[in-house]
Amino acid sequence: MIKLVLGLGNPGEEYKETRHNIGFTILDELVRRLKLKEKRRECLSLIYRANIGGKKLLLAKPQTYMNNSGYAVINILEEYSLEPNEILVVHDDLDLPFGYMRLRLEGSSAGHRGVESIINSIKSQNFPRLRIGIGRPAKGEDVARYVLSPFSPEEKSKLGIIIDKAVKCILRSVELSPEVAMEFCNRRDTV
Repeated sequence: MIKLVLGLGNPGEEYKETRHNIGFTILDELVRRLKLKEKRRECLSLIYRANIGGKKLLLAKPQTYMNNSGYAVINILEEYSLEPNEILVVHDDLDLPFGYMRLRLEGSSAGHRGVESIINSIKSQNFPRLRIGIGRPAKGEDVARYVLSPFSPEEKSKLGIIIDKAVKCILRSVELSPEVAMEFCNRRDTV
């Protein structure tokens, strides 16, 4: 059962609308839809509390910068006595085309430094993650510059559909289970 949803990103206005911050963007939309107002700064994160279908849920945005997300996650797990399989991590993914998403139940970081930091900190790969495709940069383009840049105007016009599906995927994962939600989340409908 999912008890914590983590959106990965970088704190600060300069990163707000970048590809790398899609996890934060999706979590912000979930917070808006659930009409959550009160957030707390604790465990190196901004944390919201929700109740969905009688289930208590924490929503968190680590404030440690992407590559150190694990420090925040281990703090939250220890503070709230949570197990790795009770968290759902939402993050950007270069290996998925823009508009695609993939819910996985466990696995390696696949080169994502934020996920790698979490795996190293909690000593487990056994946690669900919702990977949001941002596509790859053009050949020869710097990857770091690409992930830290804003979406193109064409991508921005489709972002609402992606965010909506991601929020629905998260809610299904919480209300039912990640295993049940996979069929909906992993459909290959693109924008």
